[in-house]
Amino acid sequence: MEFNRQTYRLTTAGNTGKIAAFLAVSGLILTAIGYLVNSDQFYFSYLTAYIFWLSIALGGLFFTMLHHLVGARWSVVLRRLSENIMAVIPIMALFFIPVLPGIHHVFHWSHPEIVAGDHLLQAKAGYLNVSFFIIRAIVYFAVWIILTVYLYRLSLAQDAGYHPEQTRKFKVAGAVGIILFAITLTFSSFDWMMSLEPHWYSTIFGVYIFSGGLLALLAMLTVIVMLFHRHGILDAIITPEHYHDLGKLMFAFTVFWGYMAFSQYFLIWYGNIPEETIWMLHRWEGSWKIISLVLVFGHFVFPFFFLFPQAVKRNRAMLLLIGFWILIMHWVDIYWIVIPTLHQSGFGLSWIDLTAVIGLGGVFFWIFWRKTTTHPLVPVGDPDLEKSIHFINH
Repeated sequence: MEFNRQTYRLTTAGNTGKIAAFLAVSGLILTAIGYLVNSDQFYFSYLTAYIFWLSIALGGLFFTMLHHLVGARWSVVLRRLSENIMAVIPIMALFFIPVLPGIHHVFHWSHPEIVAGDHLLQAKAGYLNVSFFIIRAIVYFAVWIILTVYLYRLSLAQDAGYHPEQTRKFKVAGAVGIILFAITLTFSSFDWMMSLEPHWYSTIFGVYIFSGGLLALLAMLTVIVMLFHRHGILDAIITPEHYHDLGKLMFAFTVFWGYMAFSQYFLIWYGNIPEETIWMLHRWEGSWKIISLVLVFGHFVFPFFFLFPQAVKRNRAMLLLIGFWILIMHWVDIYWIVIPTLHQSGFGLSWIDLTAVIGLGGVFFWIFWRKTTTHPLVPVGDPDLEKSIHFINH
């Protein structure tokens, strides 16, 4: 890969796109074979991988909208990378289609005979039914795609020539978009994850999923920046001052995720209502107890103390390490939410879990890389670009 420091563009793309395409094709083919071998495992593995990658893309959308809404300067140099990540959302909408044939495999509430014998599911049938489930999914993706396309096109128009009106449009889109984002992310998390065990409910589940997804997005941005720097790309533009802020945000959202996770657990434990406690009990039985403890220490305790020192937040090698670690823990978190519905007695990794996350990950990075190699790596028309490049933490 070669980088032009005057145009902020990659002049040679390298083999990254080809590798991503190969992983996408091979991973998805193997995952499709998994459907023939074990259809139930296929749908649960696919849903886990799908939510993992979609949550990161949605994190990119939120980060971009928040950047515009608050008028941040330090993050201008990261904005295009975040936009390229959110640009994956329209393609991810297509990859939601394989989930639909698996509704009866994955969601118990989709079976009329089960609902007929369950008074609680009968009370929820007005919301939990297949037709309304699909309609809601279409609405979620329509909102996310409209926001993504609008913000991306406006960003490219700004590259061609800055006009003050663009800043106002960005702010309006950010303000309206974050409200719509909060609603759609909350209800999509209810639909696609919480309803896997339809007797269970948690009013803060959407915030829990949001915190994990945004933390994973920050980790992804960090990993991408650190890998770019190893090739001399953006090394004079994204500086240790920006690393420091990425590190601070990862630390903050590690705490926020831990707070949401503990709050959810504590309120369920304190309330001691059977419909609520059963969800936690499933994740404290057999070998699932190990995964629960891995999340406590791996998703919170270790990143908390690792990111605490200032020196770590300004160290490329350390940030690359913790970025990869947080991404792994985010996948474990999604796995811990989804898979116990299929395997209640204990976890057992399937090869389909691996092929699904590789296949969809290949699609994710192929789209990301196409955007990255097509446009400048930073928003060259942003009036605060120079201030962002020379940003200093105080």
